[in-house]
Amino acid sequence: MEVVPPVSREEAERKEILRRYRALLRACKPFLKKGDKRLIRLAFDIALEAHKDMRRKSGEPYIYHPLEVARIAVEEIGLGTTSIICALLHDVVEDTDITLDQVEKEFGNVVARIIDGLTKITGLYTKSTNSSDQAENFRKMLLTLADDVRVILIKLADRLHNMRTLDSMPKEKQLKIASETAYLFAPLAHRLGLYVVKSELEDLSLKYTEAEVYRDIARKLRETRSKRDRFIRDFIEPLQQELDKTGLAFEIKGRPKSINSIWNKMKKQGIEFEEVYDLFAIRIILDSQQELEKPDCWRIYSIVTDIYQPNPNRLRDWISTPKANGYESLHTTVMGPGGRWVEVQIRTRRMDEIAEKGFAAHWKYKDQTGDNAFDEWLTRIREVLENSEPNALEFMDNFKLQLYAKDLFAFTPKGDLIKLQAGATTLDFAFEIHTDIGMKCIGAKVNHKIVPLSYQLQNGDQVEILTSNIQKPKSDWLNFVTSAKAKSKIKQALKELKRENSDLGKDILIRKLKQWKIAFNDDTLQKIVSHFKLHSVLDLYYFIAIEKLDLAQVKAFLTKPEKKQGRVNRIDEQNFGDLVKSNNAKNDDLLIIDDKLSKIDYTLAQCCNPIPGDDIFGFVTVSEGIKIHRVSCPNAVQLLSKYGYRVVKAKWTKASEVSFLAGIRITGLDDIGIISGISTVISNDLKVNMRSISVVSNDGMFEGDIMVYVNDTKHLETLMRKLKDVKGVLKVSRFDSQPD
Repeated sequence: MEVVPPVSREEAERKEILRRYRALLRACKPFLKKGDKRLIRLAFDIALEAHKDMRRKSGEPYIYHPLEVARIAVEEIGLGTTSIICALLHDVVEDTDITLDQVEKEFGNVVARIIDGLTKITGLYTKSTNSSDQAENFRKMLLTLADDVRVILIKLADRLHNMRTLDSMPKEKQLKIASETAYLFAPLAHRLGLYVVKSELEDLSLKYTEAEVYRDIARKLRETRSKRDRFIRDFIEPLQQELDKTGLAFEIKGRPKSINSIWNKMKKQGIEFEEVYDLFAIRIILDSQQELEKPDCWRIYSIVTDIYQPNPNRLRDWISTPKANGYESLHTTVMGPGGRWVEVQIRTRRMDEIAEKGFAAHWKYKDQTGDNAFDEWLTRIREVLENSEPNALEFMDNFKLQLYAKDLFAFTPKGDLIKLQAGATTLDFAFEIHTDIGMKCIGAKVNHKIVPLSYQLQNGDQVEILTSNIQKPKSDWLNFVTSAKAKSKIKQALKELKRENSDLGKDILIRKLKQWKIAFNDDTLQKIVSHFKLHSVLDLYYFIAIEKLDLAQVKAFLTKPEKKQGRVNRIDEQNFGDLVKSNNAKNDDLLIIDDKLSKIDYTLAQCCNPIPGDDIFGFVTVSEGIKIHRVSCPNAVQLLSKYGYRVVKAKWTKASEVSFLAGIRITGLDDIGIISGISTVISNDLKVNMRSISVVSNDGMFEGDIMVYVNDTKHLETLMRKLKDVKGVLKVSRFDSQPD
């Protein structure tokens, strides 16, 4: 018998690299033009050689990563040859000796420009040394969007593959990258119309930020799959019979909701998994001619609602007025078999491709439809970027808010349609028409009735803006607007006004200091700024000009004899690392939380009330020492993604007798003696101290919030389990923040 020699590791990896490369070529075969295959092969050869000695954290050859990013760009986002080349080469300039000039020489200016954009934003993933570094890098990334949106799309493909292979990273890295993904990249994918990518990014983020929740929902989805499939078949059968009679070519399929969207619904409605009925949506996709798309979709809607009773409040017509990212579809929710609500989405093949692949598909159909929704959005992005905040963190927050914003449609007096985001006010409307109109706005007429600047518009409102030449922007206007464009323009105007007033305030202060015979210099100015807790010298001048700062107080402070200041024991970012190391010499910058920790000033964050047993992290604040947060804290995603460099690993020590505050929410039937039964379990049976209890009763039901002192999560879980056994109690859950 012939003995087959074992395949070496190098040989196995070489075969796997070629297999992945051929899979990439098969994916892009339908659109390859003459010469494209040669360019892709050249890019692959360059990347293979450049990364030959590099490996990923998992131990795999690094070349797997650019190959997979390229495949995602083609198959899941729908990009073409240029993007494939850029995806294959996206790390070579950053990580190897290959220069941008070499790339341009081989592949031309467009490829070089995209790779330059990808290289510039690599800093987004690195450890920042300054609070706004990550935000600044994010702004750089968005600037490339105004130049070539493929930079962002390839970056999303890159992030998606990184998330799919995140298991090989250490836990703290997993948390940081997952939080950053949920905070920035998933909303960006949503706004670019990449719903499938967005859903997977959100699910994968949840897998690492709330692992137990993710596993629990995934397990329950697996367990209920056969029952769900049977329901979908029963629901579709009568539809199939009626739709066959129309002669239209169509496809019906059931689409499961993402784990993240199910979890959001459970949190928002305060319900268990078993109570979430719309775990899926039914999608009807038509092969319809361009000019017949709209009537065909409404024809199908009529058939669906003849068979199943629709919910009149749940009709969404995004065919007549597409979303800002180009999404078109007709949605209705109908009562299916067994009294269960089912969402039905009706769209054509073209609409479905745009819904699945967003921007790339939109571009493919742009000339046919004449639709300019994406162009409008990109124009708006450019405006925001051109007038963006100097404060990068504020800019990032404002921009992120717009990524998930829903659309609102209002009309000018002449009937022109103006697209805004949900929650927009009359002042937003004014700035959307023109900046000058916004600056002079004093109010508006909505549907012929006078309303203030802060009036929130509704879909279909007709708006006439009232202006005055003597009007000037005011700081409270920032509370009235939702759009980044309006906020940016108002802040610019306020800064200009502040600068004018500051010049006046400076002149006043110089004169007064001369009278008091005190030198006008940096030392004097910084003393005043520090004493009155102002942000800057500019603020000092401004507050003097508007008489918010009393000059008599300034004089009293400057002429008062100086007292020796006592030593302030405050943690700052410079000595923080040393304190942690001295306190926990064996734990490699791991903060151990127990009742003996004295050198380091730490507090438990009230937003999530962590207790022993919770997964936690420490966050270095500017003036309040270290705050300990739960990993599942509502603020964790923002802190980990924006201020990753200020986060320190932390864990609880074992066996502490210290009690910690936790919140329990109880819902049940309002019956005589139930509160007494709950109190008995807490105080007598388990000897737990209560800090506060508040109960609201309504229509035979009650909801109570109880703040209790427990030792750890085990203690809390025992208490919650006992409370669930009290007769009349329907639901017991932990809640994050303390009640006011």
